[in-house]
Amino acid sequence: MKITHLRAPNPSPLTLSGTNTYVVGSAWVVDPGPLIDSHLDAIVSAVEAPAGILLTHSHADHSEAAPELSARLGVPVVEGLSDGDTIGPFDVLHVPGHADDHLVFVTEGHAFTGDTVLGEGSVFVSSRLSEYLDGLKRLRALGLERIHPGHGDGIGDPDAKLDEYLAHRAERERKLLAALESGIAPDDEDALLDAAWADAPAAVRPFAAITLNAHLDKLRGEDRIPSR
Repeated sequence: MKITHLRAPNPSPLTLSGTNTYVVGSAWVVDPGPLIDSHLDAIVSAVEAPAGILLTHSHADHSEAAPELSARLGVPVVEGLSDGDTIGPFDVLHVPGHADDHLVFVTEGHAFTGDTVLGEGSVFVSSRLSEYLDGLKRLRALGLERIHPGHGDGIGDPDAKLDEYLAHRAERERKLLAALESGIAPDDEDALLDAAWADAPAAVRPFAAITLNAHLDKLRGEDRIPSR
């Protein structure tokens, strides 16, 4: 299976070296990325037999170019996919967490994970943390050959990366619970971030706060917030 990797020129603290676009089988485009002419030209050049455009999620750094690319290739942006669907060569997994609409596309042992798993660092989780963790476990059970992330380099040892992600979230939860048990109030965001996300660079601290609240929501749902 031919997979062409194209990286958009939109580096930032959140997009790392830029958004990754993939052309699979010279036919399917996964995450066309931002609306940048040079990037669109590169995608069009890589597509030999256009079949469709797939989005892992609706965030602009992954989806902004989709309408223009659809017009240029003459194929649709596929919408309305759900967990368990198939489209072209792909099986579809719904893995909310980073975004409620987040999908992962899997074919022949290759997973196109968008912002569910990155090539480096961790993902900020906006909500539905329990479902996100379940999604990581489902991916781990597939015996994947390679992960193609939305940002960063490809991952040649998917099991190790997924284990790392699960362990990372468990460690954040451990630190958060320790902070709460020490007497820090659940609504004292800055103190909880200092205790459990002390390693978060200043540029991503607002997004660490989003993940913090996802962890708190999970603990509340499990009735695990310590009583004061």
